[in-house]
Amino acid sequence: MAKVLIIGGGGAGLVSALSAHEAGAEVVVMTKTLSTRSQTSMAQGGMNAVLGENDSVAIHIADTLKSSAGLGNEAQIAFMCENAPDAIRWCNTMGLPFSRDASGEIARRRLGGASAPRACYAQDYTGLKLLHTLYDQCLKAGITFMNERFLLNIIVDETTNRALGATCLNIPTGDVEEIRADAVIMATGGYGALYGKHSTNSVGSTGDGIAAAIRAGARLADLEFIQFHPTALKNSSILISESARGAGGFLLNAKHERFTDELGPRDVVARAIHDEIAAGGAVYLDIRHLGEEFIAHELPQERKLAQIYEGIDPVHDLIPIKPAAHYSMGGIEVNNECMTSVSGLFAVGECANHKTHGANRLGGNSLLELVVFGRHCGKSAAEFGEKRPVSALDNNQFSKDTRFIKEAMSFSNRIDFYEKQETLAETFYTNVGLVREDAGLQSVLDVIEQMQKELPLMGPKDKSKICNTNLVEFMEFGNKIELAEIIATCAIRRSESRGAHYRSDVPMRNDELFGTHTIIWREDSVVCVNFME
Repeated sequence: MAKVLIIGGGGAGLVSALSAHEAGAEVVVMTKTLSTRSQTSMAQGGMNAVLGENDSVAIHIADTLKSSAGLGNEAQIAFMCENAPDAIRWCNTMGLPFSRDASGEIARRRLGGASAPRACYAQDYTGLKLLHTLYDQCLKAGITFMNERFLLNIIVDETTNRALGATCLNIPTGDVEEIRADAVIMATGGYGALYGKHSTNSVGSTGDGIAAAIRAGARLADLEFIQFHPTALKNSSILISESARGAGGFLLNAKHERFTDELGPRDVVARAIHDEIAAGGAVYLDIRHLGEEFIAHELPQERKLAQIYEGIDPVHDLIPIKPAAHYSMGGIEVNNECMTSVSGLFAVGECANHKTHGANRLGGNSLLELVVFGRHCGKSAAEFGEKRPVSALDNNQFSKDTRFIKEAMSFSNRIDFYEKQETLAETFYTNVGLVREDAGLQSVLDVIEQMQKELPLMGPKDKSKICNTNLVEFMEFGNKIELAEIIATCAIRRSESRGAHYRSDVPMRNDELFGTHTIIWREDSVVCVNFME
């Protein structure tokens, strides 16, 4: 029996866990926090699938390709879209409580960039209800969970370039642990928390898995493409789902005039809002005309969030909004079997780059991707591990990481890394946000270089061993700095505008030079970037 280690307990990790279990593997899920607190819970709008008339899989593929701005892989997109109806049936069979239309069929709504209403939803809690359903099924299957483990590194046999497992910090005990496995699946989510208060993501979305993957020798792809959701609450960046616009909500400028197609691709709508805020100071989402009964039934979470975080009731009031960092299109490069360039190391979900989203993700495709590719990844990893089990090879990663933790605890705390983290978030939102240009991007690299030099002066203030969240947050900050350098470097190298990557100094697409993916790897600790098909 193969042993499959899954790092990350969100939607992608749990789907992979169920799939690997069904394929006969012993499955262990290692999580930084509890599964039910993962970012999947914030995917509210729905999951795309062609289930009815006046739509087709071919149109779904075409919509996804168009949204990807020339960087989506048609074969991978076709695989996702063709398997979408079965993914919905699978979720329905597990007990995901989809909303229903008058005839009792699974209800669907149209999201931005879609030609038809194909996003299957559960009110405006789709991701949350999917996550809870998956977790229940994993518990029922007897899958082992190792919670409150912070990923340190992937254990790799450098001679064979083979993943052997992972090391982690047991947060409650403070001990470094080693977990060996025949196959490892990275399902750690994205890196939106790099933008701090300007992100819809939880504070835990720090890109730990992506940083560990490149340290292990895996290649990354397209990290400059970060989607800004058009409608986050103005003061808190809490997400207001696209379902609100899909249901007929309007976007109004400071003069209370509509100014764009509310259901255009997210990159287009987000920049239109950015420009209106720059010109007039404010933009609002208006759902008042939908009526209290409809809002209470179809959009209860959006109303509650607006009441709690903005102090307004969208039944009667306009909702003040702004764009905020939301989704990472880039990630760990994987092949058709979801395996990285390191043998035995797989990746799935937002931390992976399946080349289905390209330069801009189509609304409703994130939950679909994690279900379709999660099922595929779990099976692939189980089969790989069964055919190629690892032997008990000696490896010094455990001892290296044990020394690293001791060294990190010995760092001085002359500089407060929490303040530096806020500085990095503000710098990124200003210069690596919706609108970018070379000088600003270069200045970001200068800021990062200084932070890298000062890191030994920013150690954790708390020197205790037990439940040291200060140490965990320091290591998260280190991963943020590592990814920030890569993202800024990629954004500088891609001197064109495409999808979510908009350069004001080069505002046009360049298909001749940049109709390819940005591939990133490390050689002797140096970030290397090139464009490849």
